[in-house]
Amino acid sequence: MDYYKHETTIIDQPCNIGKGTKIWHFSHIMPHVTIGKNCILGQNVFVGNEVIIGNHVKIQNNVSVYKGVLIEDDVFLGPSMVFTNVINPRSRVERKNEFKNTYVKRGASIGANATILCGISIGKYAMIGAGAVVTKDIKNYALVVGNPAKQIGWISEMGCKLFFDNNNIAICEFSKEKYLLKNNTVVKDKLPPLE
Repeated sequence: MDYYKHETTIIDQPCNIGKGTKIWHFSHIMPHVTIGKNCILGQNVFVGNEVIIGNHVKIQNNVSVYKGVLIEDDVFLGPSMVFTNVINPRSRVERKNEFKNTYVKRGASIGANATILCGISIGKYAMIGAGAVVTKDIKNYALVVGNPAKQIGWISEMGCKLFFDNNNIAICEFSKEKYLLKNNTVVKDKLPPLE
């Protein structure tokens, strides 16, 4: 094995788990799961059938990633955050054919105890605040909080809040990279960081 699993972890085969990944206590990985390289899955993590998880993903304790969730590279999932996969669940009504897909794009962070309703997309490098309830698509680089979640600003790839000037340009205070705001959409400038 090129990955580490704690002795209490259950991994149902077949699964594809990348080199350098670590899976900790009491976690359960269902069949046909793909987990990338250098991921960390904390204690009591459940990963459902056919879930795909990218490289360098961190999933904190007590998170369940259900069938229909796709997680790209470099995503952070905070402790006890929640995914759903059915809009209108009932215990006596079988709805497995109604699962809705949820897409968490590269670099996004979802805070502790946040809830993500199914059928939506979380944009690249978006940051979802702790306890937020996300009911609709979130834009790339958006900073959202609350219940229901509302956007309160923009955030850089390094996790710094972006402040745009009169020319709709913001500089990440950590990386010195430039971001542009146009038509309520943020993109990172391709120029090298400022010195």
